[in-house]
Amino acid sequence: MNFFDRLHDRIVTVDSVVSVGLDPDPKRIPEHLQEYDLPRWAFNRRIIDATHEHAAVYKPNAAFYEDPDGWAALEETIAYAHGKGVPVLLDAKRADIGNTTRQYAQILERVDAITVNPYMGRDSLQPFLANEEAGVFVLCRTSNPGGADLQDLELETGEPLYERVAALADLWNENDNVGLVVGATKPEELEELREQVPDLPFLVPGVGAQGGDAEAAVEYGLANGVGLVNSSRGIIFAGENAGEKFATVAGEAAKRLKMRLNQYRE
Repeated sequence: MNFFDRLHDRIVTVDSVVSVGLDPDPKRIPEHLQEYDLPRWAFNRRIIDATHEHAAVYKPNAAFYEDPDGWAALEETIAYAHGKGVPVLLDAKRADIGNTTRQYAQILERVDAITVNPYMGRDSLQPFLANEEAGVFVLCRTSNPGGADLQDLELETGEPLYERVAALADLWNENDNVGLVVGATKPEELEELREQVPDLPFLVPGVGAQGGDAEAAVEYGLANGVGLVNSSRGIIFAGENAGEKFATVAGEAAKRLKMRLNQYRE
């Protein structure tokens, strides 16, 4: 089974399209966990215990783990999530040339899916695309203000660059393992992209702390019932002021988001 088949089964099992972003900012980890050898792992373990019944995937962002203790915490987190039956999507936005991108792609031996950056073209993504069992989410339309600097540029065909990225990703989907990253802050663009690529699942960030459109994220983010809507800070730091009960509050936040999104699922 490829990643999207496994994701479909997971979505059905937990009745959820929620992606829980595991971005353990060291400055926001509760004080009582700081004494642990790996505070980020101690934090993530408690978040996973509290949220796994509502999580279709966990999405750790590599930026929060890029030091020796961080990578150790990430390895423990991946193994623990898998032990709970939850796939792991690494938000790393990788791509490069030749042997470098082949090295990057080796992470797919540990995680189930990854985000990639299409700016350098197909050859920079080929080692990821060639992995038939892993999911590859191509950055397409981001919700940050600066995304417009490049993504809105109009090509000679009259289409914006982000629409060309979507069209290319559709062509690259030879192994049925490609999805798109599309922000939730502009519903009309979600709708347009869904019309353009009806069969690609979307990873839709921005519904939590960024205030994106939950209804549009579900209506246009899912392809044949498969897709993901991510919340990171809105879940894992929901209990930031709750002391040792932080994970319980995070679990409640994940459940609320699941129920909110399920209102719009068919």
